Amino acid sequence: MAGKRGALIVLEGVDRAGKTTQCSKLVQALQQSGRPAEMMRFPDRTTTIGQLIGAYLENKSDLEDHTVHLLFSANRWEMVPLMKKKLEQGINLVVDRYAFSGVAFTSAKPGFRLDWCMQPDVGLPKPDLVMFLQLNPAEAALRGQFGQERYETSVFQRTVQQRFEQLMKDQTVNWQVIDAAQNIENVHKDITAHSLNAINKAQNLPLGELWSETLKN
Repeated sequence: MAGKRGALIVLEGVDRAGKTTQCSKLVQALQQSGRPAEMMRFPDRTTTIGQLIGAYLENKSDLEDHTVHLLFSANRWEMVPLMKKKLEQGINLVVDRYAFSGVAFTSAKPGFRLDWCMQPDVGLPKPDLVMFLQLNPAEAALRGQFGQERYETSVFQRTVQQRFEQLMKDQTVNWQVIDAAQNIENVHKDITAHSLNAINKAQNLPLGELWSETLKN
């Protein structure tokens, strides 16, 4: 088994699309099939940077928008040594939100360009698979606890969805769109099938760098 790395699998989507539920189910399914797997979430609110982000998202503090974006990016970078170590050990990482969320949410605010938002995350470990849980923002708003955090308004989420669609045009990233309006079990089946495929491919490939080709020019 030496030398076979784990796959980096990311779940993205608008708020309340069911990412966290599906990440947990996927990790459990992989472990039960004898494949080592662990879950990570961004932002990771346990670190010092993560605590600043947590307070901001819960509307307990105000931060300037560029600052917030760079904090989110810094929160991902501080986890990179651990991520690389786990992947090298053959552990499959299932990640609830990643750089794509950071870019989609910030660029949905007035005055932000997509390329500026992508820049701080260039060179992060590149996912072997990014699954976008597609859900109509109006439907997401009907799900439990919607509206408790800063960005949970339907209008803003619609703009976020458009930004995700722009990011999905990037051919250097392996995107798969999952219909998140299906029942939980069917969504899980789709996600598991794509994930097993990505895990098999990743074993013999080096870990890539995110967006290092996309923003070269």
